[in-house]
Amino acid sequence: MKMEKGIFRKLPISQVRGGSRTGKLRRTLGAFELTMMGVGVILGSGLFVITGVAAAEHAGPGLVLSFVIAGIACGCAALCYAELASFLPASGGAYTFVYAGMGEIFAWFIGWCLTLEYIVGMSAIAVGWSAYVSNILPLLGIQLPQEFLMDASSGGLVNLPAIAIISIMALIQMKGTKESARLNNILVTIKLTVILIFIVLVAGRIDPGNYDPFLPFGWSGVFSGAAVVFFAYLGFDAIANSAEEVKDPQRDMPRGILGSLAIATILYITVTLMLTGVSKYYSYAGVAAPVAFALNEAGIRWGSALVSAGAVAGLMTGVLIFIGSESRLIYSMARDGLLPKTFAKVSRSGVPGKAVACVWLLGSLLAGTLPISTIAELCNMGTLWAFFLVALTLLLLRQRYPNMDRGFSAPLVPLVPLTAMGMCALLAAQLSSVTWTVFGGWTLIGICVYGMYGAKHSSLP
Repeated sequence: MKMEKGIFRKLPISQVRGGSRTGKLRRTLGAFELTMMGVGVILGSGLFVITGVAAAEHAGPGLVLSFVIAGIACGCAALCYAELASFLPASGGAYTFVYAGMGEIFAWFIGWCLTLEYIVGMSAIAVGWSAYVSNILPLLGIQLPQEFLMDASSGGLVNLPAIAIISIMALIQMKGTKESARLNNILVTIKLTVILIFIVLVAGRIDPGNYDPFLPFGWSGVFSGAAVVFFAYLGFDAIANSAEEVKDPQRDMPRGILGSLAIATILYITVTLMLTGVSKYYSYAGVAAPVAFALNEAGIRWGSALVSAGAVAGLMTGVLIFIGSESRLIYSMARDGLLPKTFAKVSRSGVPGKAVACVWLLGSLLAGTLPISTIAELCNMGTLWAFFLVALTLLLLRQRYPNMDRGFSAPLVPLVPLTAMGMCALLAAQLSSVTWTVFGGWTLIGICVYGMYGAKHSSLP
């Protein structure tokens, strides 16, 4: 009975809001930096890869409606995150929210899920970055042996470029949050510039006839397209992990989360309109680089170089942000005693150095030696569970603390969190049985780790 009570113990709200858990990490981030972080992680492979395939196979030009639907669904989850981030402005994001609202075992589960999302996601992005760079290096007169450009299962020995980019981004994270944010701002600016140049270049080459039919697969295609592109939005939740490094979290966290989602939605819709306007939607079937393809179709032959520049910059931001987010998650869990306390130590530069080193090591091992594409779908499963439990936590805390001051209040409660929960359940049901089986195994391992260490070393009585 004592053990049962222990695993459901909750993080005291007064402790989180009172600031007794904060003070070691340096507050250097504002709304602009948070928005750029969100844009940096949301606008990645989804923009440069998924748009063309989704248009060809699911919704045609009607994919713009798919992005609207997915944006609204993701917006419901974002509104929940925005309220909780202003209500509980502490590092750890969803983990901390659920710890305070539902209890320790649920918080551990979310922390374990997000660890899967961030580390596997970061490794997959690094492998994608390596593929782009491997095509660029010969143009610069640099030749790396093929065995150092791919993992063993793909015919090589180790993916050195993937390990290199994770190592470089980890070193920048070690230098401090301000320095990391500054680099991210530069990289996101490059990426946004490339996207805007693409829009300007092809805007005059659009043939309105390509939009007919607008819904070739009907409304069912629009909704199936929404399920596909929903995953292009994932990543904004990483912003919530930086709450203790934000100057004014109650004001700036909601702005960063909702602002980045709004910018991403507008750009996704605009790029989709450009793609399907330049060429018929079915021409993108099997095309891995639809933006470069559209530029070539428009007669702009140097387009692939432009897209490569945007993709290289864009993928680097994903690696940088995921390293920062996962290290803050590990830091929060270690501070609560659920992981070894050594990971809660903050370096002179104001970052959890050992946590960053841990993420660097795990990410390098995965990116350098495994074909990440085979397990990347697991990222989606972890994220959907996090969104679901965060929305449920909002409902519980609204009921438990109805009159407590909130820097930001989500509108239309309970409709908004219930919509977020429903969409997450629907999308999770679309994932393969293999993904569910592997995720079940990962969860079982997590429960064993919690039982052997976390439950015994928790800081809560």
